[in-house]
Amino acid sequence: MFSTELQWHKQAATQSSADREMRKIPNNGNLKMTKVAYPLGLFICLFIYVAYIKWHWASATQAFFSITEVASGARRGQQAHSPPGTAARGHEVFYGIMFDAGSTGTRVHIFQFTRQPGETPTLTHETFKALKPGLSAYADDVEKSTSGIQELLDVAKQDIPFDFWKATPLVLKATAGLRLLPGEKAQKLLRKVKEVFKASPFLVGEDCVSIMNGTDEGVSAWITVNFLTGSLKTPGRSSVGMLDLGGGSTQITFLPRVEDTLQTSPPGYLTSLQMFNRTYKLYSYSYLGLGLMSARLAILGGMEGKPAEDGKELVSPCLSPGFTGEWEHAEITYRISGQKAVVNLHALCASRISEILQNKVHRTEEVKDVDFYAFSYYYDLAANVGLIDVEKGGSLVVGDFDIAAKYVCRTAETRPQGNPFLCMDLTYISLLLQEFGFPENKVLKLTRKINNVETSWALGAIFHYIDSLNRQKSPAL
Repeated sequence: MFSTELQWHKQAATQSSADREMRKIPNNGNLKMTKVAYPLGLFICLFIYVAYIKWHWASATQAFFSITEVASGARRGQQAHSPPGTAARGHEVFYGIMFDAGSTGTRVHIFQFTRQPGETPTLTHETFKALKPGLSAYADDVEKSTSGIQELLDVAKQDIPFDFWKATPLVLKATAGLRLLPGEKAQKLLRKVKEVFKASPFLVGEDCVSIMNGTDEGVSAWITVNFLTGSLKTPGRSSVGMLDLGGGSTQITFLPRVEDTLQTSPPGYLTSLQMFNRTYKLYSYSYLGLGLMSARLAILGGMEGKPAEDGKELVSPCLSPGFTGEWEHAEITYRISGQKAVVNLHALCASRISEILQNKVHRTEEVKDVDFYAFSYYYDLAANVGLIDVEKGGSLVVGDFDIAAKYVCRTAETRPQGNPFLCMDLTYISLLLQEFGFPENKVLKLTRKINNVETSWALGAIFHYIDSLNRQKSPAL
């Protein structure tokens, strides 16, 4: 019985075990399906999530770069030293910085340009700041020149967006002040400026600092005027000529259209200019020593850079009779006076000036047929005697200078003028223009601004520099 009962228990246990095994089979199947389905679902969800993130990131990235390009230009252009653009708006924006190191001060011009694809750039903004004295004042202590340069560089940093710094060319061109310094002193100053420039975040080339010659100054001013009047934008449109009368030199620049002008011009009077994929053969010359201040000294009988011998008084028929005084030029003080008992002051003065100008100026017939703008002392003297508006400028004929000169000289015969040089200066300008070949009825436009932009050579100089950089990068264009 015991064995029978034991056998029954074994059978029951076996059946119970079998039942449990039977119950485990479907449970195992469900578990295995769950183990497979769960990771699969998780993977599908993860795939959808990743796809969404990639799509969202691509959209955001595209929007970001569009905004970046509109705001400050593509950085790729900067790294290649090409102007950052604003491709999203269909045009590009770029900047240029030009330091004008003159004899009386250093000025910074910060220009902003925009350009439509395939078109000539447009000036959209200019920032200007000047500091005194000029660089030449630091010839004996070049370290003192750095603070002023740095101050003007800080103006550029504030004006130009950060993303444009590396692509913005930085240039300094010195004029008469440094030209008059001994060579080594001038070079020491330029090396110091270059050192400061190299430490700046802007685009600085090996030719970033230089002394301009007179022809470069004239050509740069010609570019400025013709850019602002639109002549450079329209091929075939008549260009305008440029007359500039400074203190030490005077320039005349125009684009000849007559073959005879090209054939008869003396050596050194013609220069080639490449701008906007076109080549211009310009008539351009700078007459050193025929600027208004240097001409005054010559008319008085003095010599540039030398005091009068033994402090001798310089007597001139162009000053009021009985006038005595002192005049400082190039840091030298001269004692000056007018002749006594002069009759017809203008005739005597004109005779003296004609001697100074004799065989000094090349005359061209074509200037009669070219529209000219005149600047600097041409403007100042005309405004001084009421020939043009002091602020707005205006137009006059060459003969107006002669009429004003005769009136002022006649008045000066009987009473001293507030400006003792007015008779001399007006007579000089009148005769200088005649020597250039301008007839009395030739109209000249005198202005300081065109389209509210200063007519400085600095604009033309930075424009030419940027155009040269672009040609170096794209020689095939």
